[in-house]
Amino acid sequence: MSTLKVHTIESAPEGSKSQLEESVKSFGMLPGLHAVLAGSPQALEAYKTLHELFKSSSFNEEELTVVWLTINVEHECHYCVPAHTAIAHMMKVDSTLIQALRNGKALENEKLQALHDTTLGIVRNRGRISDAKLEAFYAVGYGERQVLDIILGVAQKTMSNYTNHIANTPVDEPFQKFIWSK
Repeated sequence: MSTLKVHTIESAPEGSKSQLEESVKSFGMLPGLHAVLAGSPQALEAYKTLHELFKSSSFNEEELTVVWLTINVEHECHYCVPAHTAIAHMMKVDSTLIQALRNGKALENEKLQALHDTTLGIVRNRGRISDAKLEAFYAVGYGERQVLDIILGVAQKTMSNYTNHIANTPVDEPFQKFIWSK
């Protein structure tokens, strides 16, 4: 049962209305997550800002997808897994990679597997990671910036995943074909 209101532009607090209008312009619809976050104009702005910052991080589309879906699957987010599956398809990410991430399977690319493993380790261990695991991450070509960019992605996805758990946000129609459960 939903415990947080899913707002419309009309029902949203004044400070969220223009942000929701921007969301509709950007996505051609009002994403359910944005409609829930609108209950706090600051939370909505923070999420949207984190999303844009993470998208402009050092990661390419495949790497963004690895971080997003790794976190979403680990957090078992019923809303974000389908949403980021759709986004990955829009970004032309290989469907084999997407399916492996959704299904918890090994990735074919060693560097992407290292990104997945490091992201998962950071999430599962609340930011604690061994020197050996960091060295393995660095050995495939990543550096300190990418560690910090993963943490940025964790911040973004923690906001959305936790919000969706509490709100039981309905999955938007364009994402319905990518419904997921663990």
